[in-house]
Amino acid sequence: MSAFSNEPLKDGNKSGFWKKGGGFPGSIKPVYGAQHPPLQVMPKGKEERSKMSNKRDAFQDFENNTSDAWDDGDDDLLIMANIQMSLRDVRSTAQAVMENHSKQFSAQNQQSSSNAIKEHVTAIPSATSSHGAGPGVGVRLNRGWKPPKSTPIRFTKEAVPDREATKLEKFRSVLAGPNTDLDELRKLSWSGIPKLVRATAWKILSGYLPACVDRREPTLQRKRHEYFGFIEQYYDTRHQEIHQDTFRQQHLGLGTILKDIPRMTSLAHLFQQKVVQEIFERILYIWAIRHPASGYVQGINDLVTPFFVVFLSEFIDNDVESENFDLCQLPQETLNIIEADSFWCTSRLLDGIQDNYTFAQPGIQMKVNALKELIKRIDVPLYKHLEEHCVEFLQFSFRWMNNILMREIPLRCTIRLWDTYQAEQNGFADFHLYVCAAFLVRFTQDVLREQDFQGILMFLQNLPTHHWQNEEIGELLAEAYKLKYMFADAPNHLSKKK
Repeated sequence: MSAFSNEPLKDGNKSGFWKKGGGFPGSIKPVYGAQHPPLQVMPKGKEERSKMSNKRDAFQDFENNTSDAWDDGDDDLLIMANIQMSLRDVRSTAQAVMENHSKQFSAQNQQSSSNAIKEHVTAIPSATSSHGAGPGVGVRLNRGWKPPKSTPIRFTKEAVPDREATKLEKFRSVLAGPNTDLDELRKLSWSGIPKLVRATAWKILSGYLPACVDRREPTLQRKRHEYFGFIEQYYDTRHQEIHQDTFRQQHLGLGTILKDIPRMTSLAHLFQQKVVQEIFERILYIWAIRHPASGYVQGINDLVTPFFVVFLSEFIDNDVESENFDLCQLPQETLNIIEADSFWCTSRLLDGIQDNYTFAQPGIQMKVNALKELIKRIDVPLYKHLEEHCVEFLQFSFRWMNNILMREIPLRCTIRLWDTYQAEQNGFADFHLYVCAAFLVRFTQDVLREQDFQGILMFLQNLPTHHWQNEEIGELLAEAYKLKYMFADAPNHLSKKK
């Protein structure tokens, strides 16, 4: 409770209502306790009075006696409030604060450059500090301060072995052995062969090279010499009178070779080069002469292309596209090696599917019918949709079988696809059926949207696969493998029900 004084007022006092001494309304008597420490009363000596203005009124006396108007911790503010500051004081204070902050900031940057932006707090020098300035208003004038530039965050990853590098090492380990384990090589090749060892792997998987390492080089020398023996015996004398009838035989299809070669992959610069066309002409001519039962059939020229590109990649840098390479940069000896190896590997491939190219092409007829029966069992809506619009499987899938899907997907995808075909037993003859089925089913929804014969056939002959990469081929092969697993060991599933 506040104590009030009973001292009477004196009329003669001209200082006003407020009187010196005694109690006044609002004054507080000290109360001591745990929560109320003793009040610190400011001294009222001569030194304090000298700082005050000479003009005093009764309100100053009231201020000194009513301590509940200000907290005890605000004494410094009371002192500063009575200091008269000049503009020079304000400027000097601001300059001191800015210099002090600049020194502190430089020291922080030297200690740690990775710290985030810290809270910017600048101490306000007291009015009684050595600077002799007024209150620290300089912190408000520090407009030139800018936050430090943040360091970009870098996420570190644990070092993990490169998948492709690990796979390449496995291939090299298998191929480097004295006798290559063909089963292990097929197992590794099924999911794709690294570019650096693809040529060697294809030669072994196709049967061109033996599994024994010591026999490979002699075999290559012998087979290459044998091929160019055929060239000397047949091709170089094709314009002589004794061989003109053979060269022009229609049942061998030799006249068609000269028409088909310029059409090969017309978008690629590689196959428009004269030297390349001459190589293909010799390969196809020698093969037709050696296989009179079938002769040359349109589409066989496409089967040489993957082998030629893969074997060419052995002699060019990895960062150069094989399809756009200029063969004039290679020596003739290298071109002869590529040509001979391409011929023998193509011959090995055609030996397994030769019934696709004999009279009436019975092999293709059988595969088209098998594809029709397979689709009938795995995708009934698609089968019925094709049947309702009178679309025959032979009209769009004949090319799939004849060219091994080379006209349907990019060349880079064909090469990846052939990695798996080489790894499969009879991959070009048997597994190709399930790949074609998975290929057709992949576009079921697109085919169902077409509501007429022309639209369906146009779509199936121009499928949107130009953007495909190895990922799409991997998905296609996975679906084909599931179909093979379900139907290959159950041939009755593919026979017509009576």
